[in-house]
Amino acid sequence: MRNTRALAMIGVALVMALAAVVLAAHWLNDQGAGTSKKVAVALVEIPLGARVTPELINMVEWPSNALPPGAIVEARQLENRVTRSAIERGEPLMESKLAPAGTTGGLSAVVAQGKRAMTVRVNDVVGVAGFALPGNFVDILVNTQEEARGDSGQNVNREQAISKIVLERILVLAVAQESNRDDTKPKVVNAVTLELTPEQVEKLDLARSVGTLSLVLRNQIDPKSANTEGATKSSLLDGGKPRMAAAVPAPVREQPAAAPVRAAPPPKPPKPAGDKVEMIKGLERSTQQF
Repeated sequence: MRNTRALAMIGVALVMALAAVVLAAHWLNDQGAGTSKKVAVALVEIPLGARVTPELINMVEWPSNALPPGAIVEARQLENRVTRSAIERGEPLMESKLAPAGTTGGLSAVVAQGKRAMTVRVNDVVGVAGFALPGNFVDILVNTQEEARGDSGQNVNREQAISKIVLERILVLAVAQESNRDDTKPKVVNAVTLELTPEQVEKLDLARSVGTLSLVLRNQIDPKSANTEGATKSSLLDGGKPRMAAAVPAPVREQPAAAPVRAAPPPKPPKPAGDKVEMIKGLERSTQQF
C-alpha cells in the first residue's frame, strides 16, 4: 500500500516537472522571438560599386539590443541598391554603406552628393610612391611661375618660380581603375581619381595647365589647414634666416629759430671842421683843431 502511494507521488512529481519544463521552453522561445530581428548579412565579400542581389545576402536573427544603426531589416530595402563601400563577408548591410536608391553601379555611386570625381595624371613621384590609396586624403601642390609686380601693382616682365599648396584634404576615390579601400600595399599607377567640389575641380584644372602637380599625403584625422604663402626662390635661398630690417634714417631735429637781427644804428654825422692852428716846438711841428 505504501509502495503504491509512493509511486503515485513520484509519477505526479514527474508530470509536474515535465509540464514546468515545457512551459519554460515556450516562455523562453516567446521572449527570444520578441528581442531579436532579422538583419541582412553579406554571404560573400561585396565590392564597392556592386549591385546587391538576393544571392549575395542572407537574413539572420540579430539581438534587438545590439542592432547596428541603419541595419537593413527587410530584403525589399535592397532592391536595385548599390554599395558605396566594400562589405566584408558576415558583415550586416547598413544604409551608410549603400548608395541612394536608383543609383547605377560603378564609381559614380561612390561620389558624395554635391561632389565631382576628377582624374589627374601622376607618376611614381607625384603619386607619393604609390602610397596614395583609395580612402586616403591628400594635399595638391602646384609648381608654376608667378608674375612679379611693380610698386604700382602693374605686371612686369620678371617672373619667379613658386610652389604653393592649392587644395587641401582631398579624398582619393580610386587609383588607376581600382577603388578597393581595403588594400594597404602601395601601388605605383599613372592616374589618380579625386573627389572635389565644383569650385575645386575648376581650380585643379587650371593648376595642371599652368604648372606641374604633386600629391602630398596627409594624416587621416588632421583637419587643420596649412595657410602657407608658398615657397619662392628667394625664400628658399634665405634658408629661414630672418631678413635684416632696412636702415631707418634718424629723424631730423628742427633748428631753433634764429633771433631777429637788429639793424645797426646809423653812423653819427662828422663834426663840422673848426679852425686849425699849427704849433711849432723846436724841431717838432703839430696841428691842433678847434
